[in-house]
Amino acid sequence: MPSVQILRASAASFLIAALAACSSTPDKPKPADLPANVSLLGVRQAWSAKLGDVSFPLTTSVSGNTVAVASNNGTLLALDGATGRELWRASVGAPLSAGVGSDGKVTAVVTRENEVVALEAGRVLWRQRLGAQTYTAPLVAGGRVFLLAADRSVAAFDGQTGRRLWNQQRTGEALVLGQSSVLLAVGDTLVAGMSGRLVGMNPANGSTRWEAAIAAPRGTNEVERLVDLVGSVSRVGNVVCARAFQSAVGCVDAQSGRLLWTKPALSSEGVGGNDTAVFGTEGDGNVLAWSRVDGERLWSSERLRYRTLSAPLAVGRSVVVGDGSGLVHFLSREDGSALTRMPTDGSAIAADPVLAGNTVVVVTHNGGVFGFQPE
Repeated sequence: MPSVQILRASAASFLIAALAACSSTPDKPKPADLPANVSLLGVRQAWSAKLGDVSFPLTTSVSGNTVAVASNNGTLLALDGATGRELWRASVGAPLSAGVGSDGKVTAVVTRENEVVALEAGRVLWRQRLGAQTYTAPLVAGGRVFLLAADRSVAAFDGQTGRRLWNQQRTGEALVLGQSSVLLAVGDTLVAGMSGRLVGMNPANGSTRWEAAIAAPRGTNEVERLVDLVGSVSRVGNVVCARAFQSAVGCVDAQSGRLLWTKPALSSEGVGGNDTAVFGTEGDGNVLAWSRVDGERLWSSERLRYRTLSAPLAVGRSVVVGDGSGLVHFLSREDGSALTRMPTDGSAIAADPVLAGNTVVVVTHNGGVFGFQPE
C-alpha cells in the first residue's frame, strides 16, 4: 500500500511532510502468526505478469475483461483479465503520481510533473498540464477524462482531443492526503471526495448538485482536523459507501445526496462490499463488516492483526485482502474466518484487489501482477 503523506495547499506549491501514523517505528507490533493454510476454497493462480516497482497510489483499472496497471516509471500495461495475455504496453516517459483510469478505449494517468496523459491502444493521444499535484486516478467516462487534484479542484477534458471542458475550484481544509481519494460516476452524477464529504456534481459543467458528510473536521490543529476520503469505495446501485481517513465509514444515496449512515472507524484504506455488507480493514489489521442497511456491526476478525492490509474486495462468498508480505487472503464473508490464502512475490500488495470477470487481480510493490481464479 502507498505511504500516506500530508500536503499543505498554497497558491504557489505544496509543502510535503510524512504522516507518522503509517510509518514504521521501533516498537511496531509484530504481525499475527498465521496458522497452516486451511484451503477451504479452491483458488488457483491463473497467470502473472511483470511491471516495474509500484510505490505511488496505484488504482488498477478494470473495463470489461481488460485490466490496466502502471509502474512508478510511467510504464502502462493492459492485460486480458482471463488469461493474462498482454494487450499492449506503453510508456508516458515520466514517473507517475496517479492512475490508472480507463473506459476500455481511452486510458489516462498523471505524472509527477503534473501532466495528465491520455492513451488509446498504447498510443499517446494527448497531454495537458495541470495546475496542481494529483494522487487520485483519472476517471474516464462518457467520452471525457475527469481529474480530482490535491488543491481540491475538479476538471474535465475531452477524451479524444484533451480540450479542457471545465474546471471547478473548491476550498477546504489546509491539509490533504497524498493518496487516492474518491472519484466515480453514478448514473449522470460525478461523485468526488472533498475533505470528509462526498460531493455530487453535474459532469457537464462541474456544478454542485449535493453534498453529504461522511465525517466532519475535529480537533485543535490541522493534522487532527484531516478527514479526507480515501481509497476504494463500495457502490451498489445508487448507494456509495466510503471511508474518511482515520475517522469514519458511511454510505450515501448518490441520487439524492442523502446520508444513510456513518460509523466511527480507524483506517487509511478504502472499503469494499456487496449488496448486504460493507467490509473494511482497520489500521491494526482487524477486518470488519457492517450492515449495508444501517451500519450496524456484523462481525470483526483479528486473525490478520498488524499485517498491513489492503482495502477488501467482496467476491462471491469471500472477502479478499492483500497484506504487507504479499499474501492474498480469502476470508468468509459470513464471519471473516479463513478460507484460503495465496502467495505472490513476497513484496507488499501495492494496489487494492480488483475483479475482472472471475479473476481477482493484485499488484505488488515489486511490480508483480497476479491473477487468481476460483476452481
